[in-house]
Parts: sequence; C-alpha cells; structure tokens
Amino acid sequence: MNSRLFPNSQLYDAGYCVIFARHILPADLLSRVAGRAVIPLSLNRLEAEIIQAQGEEIEEEDVPEFDLDALRRGGFLDLSGPLVRSGTHNDWSFVVEPYGSYLARDEVISTVSQGTTALSLREIGSTWIAYAENGTLLSSFDPLFPEQDYGKRPEVLANLSGFRAAVDAGDRSDAYEIARRSIQEGLGCAMPQEVDDARLLTARIPGVY
Repeated sequence: MNSRLFPNSQLYDAGYCVIFARHILPADLLSRVAGRAVIPLSLNRLEAEIIQAQGEEIEEEDVPEFDLDALRRGGFLDLSGPLVRSGTHNDWSFVVEPYGSYLARDEVISTVSQGTTALSLREIGSTWIAYAENGTLLSSFDPLFPEQDYGKRPEVLANLSGFRAAVDAGDRSDAYEIARRSIQEGLGCAMPQEVDDARLLTARIPGVY
C-alpha cells in the first residue's frame, strides 16, 4: 500500500519509529523521550542522516553549516543512541527515529503520555502500534494480530479509530498500513509527509542502544 502520510517507508526506507503526542511542544517532547532536558539543533532529514551515518568520522564538508566541535560537545556524534527529530502539525507533535526502535519502548510512550495522549508506530524489522493515555499503556499490538493486544484497555483505541474493522476488511499484507491510517485519522494525527521536509528540532539520546 502506497501512502503519503507521515511517516512512511519511502521517507525512511531502512525503517523508523515515531511517537505522536497531543498538545506538547516539540522541545518538550524531545525532553520527555530523552528523560532529561535537551539542547536541540535544527536539522533537516538529510543532515540528520549524514550525522547518524558518519558519527565521529564526519568531515566538515559533510555538514558545512555546522561546527564539528559544537556537534561533538553537544553529543550529536555519539552513535550509542538515536538521533531524533521533532516537529508539529495542528494539535499534535511528533518525534521520529530512523533505523532504531528506542521510541517503541513501553516506558518511553508511557512517559510521553503523562497528562496527554500518545501514539507509537514502529516499522523496522517488524511492525508494532501502541497507544497510551496519562502514563498508562492502553493498547500495544502487532497489527497482523490485533486481537493479541497487551495493553490494559484495548477497546479504547479500537473505539476511537475503528481500525479493527478496517484491518478485517482489507488485505492481510497491508494490515500495518491500514491500521496506521485508520488510527492516525481517528485520533486526528494524520499528517502529510511534507511535515518532515523542513529543518526540525533534533537531539541525540546517548547510551540507550
């Protein structure tokens, strides 16, 4: 299934994790996923990919608009954890992690959802969807087997989005994309992929890989 919603595998062909959170600013969202206050930089997707790939091997010509010593002091060249970018659209902010699955951890989405609601999507190696409200994981499942939900109240997300009926009516091979679209539209966090085109606030979370 080809989708131009953010996120998608055309933007991140090696996989991604993303968390959406309602009524949280991107800087606050970055601090929540990091578990501490962060000092972000504004990076576009290509700049972040170069820094993530090169680490300490990066050269000045790779990112000419940035001072390498400043990147090093800020921990941006430390490959022991993800480089995550955060933006906003309407009432929701998002944080995206290419290549890794740190954002898919239960404790991360639970922390992010304190005082609000949060949705986690993982498409890297395998697919997974999780939904939390006010620190409680309500839904957590593989969209290929939505009946096997490890959350405390799976019916909440199902009733908000109607994703189970949509998955049942579709092709099983498209279960993740069908569920993802239904849930994003049901929650109001369906975003055009262009939200990821600009420079976004970016932070490194070291020591978690």
